[in-house]
Amino acid sequence: CGGLTDNAIPCPIVNQGVVHCMTGYQGFSLLALPLNARGDLTGTDKVLWSKKRGTPYIPSPLLHGGLLYYSQSNQALLSVTNAKTGETHIDRERLTGLANVYSSPVAAAGRVYLTARNGTTLVLQHGKQLKPLATNRLNDRLDASPALAGNQLFLRGRQFLYCLAEE
Repeated sequence: CGGLTDNAIPCPIVNQGVVHCMTGYQGFSLLALPLNARGDLTGTDKVLWSKKRGTPYIPSPLLHGGLLYYSQSNQALLSVTNAKTGETHIDRERLTGLANVYSSPVAAAGRVYLTARNGTTLVLQHGKQLKPLATNRLNDRLDASPALAGNQLFLRGRQFLYCLAEE
């Protein structure tokens, strides 16, 4: 299926027989494609839905609770879309405190974690509205995606590996 831009870096998301593919280099594209389709789907009604703005260049999207979370290019502009219908709930909302997002978002316990290169992690409540819960800053550059294990959040910075946990 044609329609993605060059240099496809974000990982596709597969859910309930549908693959969501995104690119955000020199243009924007999101395609929701049925996994059981055959042949060239370009320009056909087999494409379930698509978007032409707000998609990521480097970060992979997050699918959590039926919602796709993704940033525009490498910017701190968040979109949240219903994975099944393509309905946009949040459209390129600026995330205060974040700058240059290379890492992919992660989610746990009803929260979404977005980390930026400036060392800031924004914690949002999972849902269809933008509800910041906390902003945390480390004095380090963060390019890698956060990793979750049990009640621990791992952040790999340029200088250190951080482990944040409840005691």
